[in-house]
Amino acid sequence: MHIRYPIIAALVLFTSTVVFGQAELAVRGFCIAAPSPERLDDFVKFIDEELAPRGVNTLVLRVDHSYAFKSRPELRGDNPLSKKEVKQLVAVCQKHNIRIIPQINLLGHQSWAGQVGKLLEVYPQFDETPHVQMPEEYAWPNADGLYCKSYCPLHPEVHDVVFDLVDEICEVFEADAFHAGMDEVFYLGHDSCERCAGHDKAELFANEVNKIASHLAQHDRQLWIWGDRLIDGKTTGIGMWEASMNNTHRAIDLVNKGVMICDWHYEQPVQTAVYFAMKGFPVITCPWRKSEVATAQLADMVRFKQYATAEMAPRYQGMMQTVWRGAGAFLDEFYSTEPLNEESEVACFKALFEAMGRQ
Repeated sequence: MHIRYPIIAALVLFTSTVVFGQAELAVRGFCIAAPSPERLDDFVKFIDEELAPRGVNTLVLRVDHSYAFKSRPELRGDNPLSKKEVKQLVAVCQKHNIRIIPQINLLGHQSWAGQVGKLLEVYPQFDETPHVQMPEEYAWPNADGLYCKSYCPLHPEVHDVVFDLVDEICEVFEADAFHAGMDEVFYLGHDSCERCAGHDKAELFANEVNKIASHLAQHDRQLWIWGDRLIDGKTTGIGMWEASMNNTHRAIDLVNKGVMICDWHYEQPVQTAVYFAMKGFPVITCPWRKSEVATAQLADMVRFKQYATAEMAPRYQGMMQTVWRGAGAFLDEFYSTEPLNEESEVACFKALFEAMGRQ
């Protein structure tokens, strides 16, 4: 990131704390993987004693296949949460008026490193790129351009399967929103796909988002997605990870405006929340592990909201801390008596919510 001078950084932290009360943010979020059954009690305690006192009002849980699905038992992952265990999470969140939103990665992130994910393991016919074999030892970059596999959005049977998962996970979590992931989609409209080859990648992406949003709307549920595929990585200079280099960015003008955009930038406080708000979307900004980035993003979000038009101000929804480790590893560091790594998810989480003035 472009490091701000220490005095300015201190002023940013101070300003964000003071100004926050003048521009209340609707979303004060926390995103993490769902805990394993063994760490469930620890995580419930963390919600009760740490998230709630800090004013966290939204919890996005990355469940994926870590639930004992009844509709599609073949898609249960190893060591999944039971319905009874999920209800413990629901209960503690309801106790503190925390909105709980489950996530299952749709479209992209159907593999990781050298291992294919559960959906493509069980239904290999859904693979967008079946000719790309999973490597014994994963490395990036590679000749296949493999980061994560995708399912083919035009396969005639894929939505019957994934929507069963979506409906069941939303029901058990008693959720009024669902997070579909949809970040870092590198394989889409691939030349090797008998259905997708030659299709406009922006239209493919937008159609998939809208299909999911329409399905959720039948039960009055809102779709949340990560925002990177809707940003032009080349024109902005943001690049291929936090933005798109395969032309999906044009989908921003085709996507349902009710979709919540989770706008993640981790290395520097890129101000793309304004772009999403100007395009008509509700947006939240999502930091990761750099405290100075998170507090700068908070100050930006507050300022955007304060000086926006009456039409745009409600679109600046707030902030959501992201954690990209297992819940157990995060909790171990959070409760550790060892000196805190200042560039970590724990440090960032503490700094962000301290800046919000709720600790």
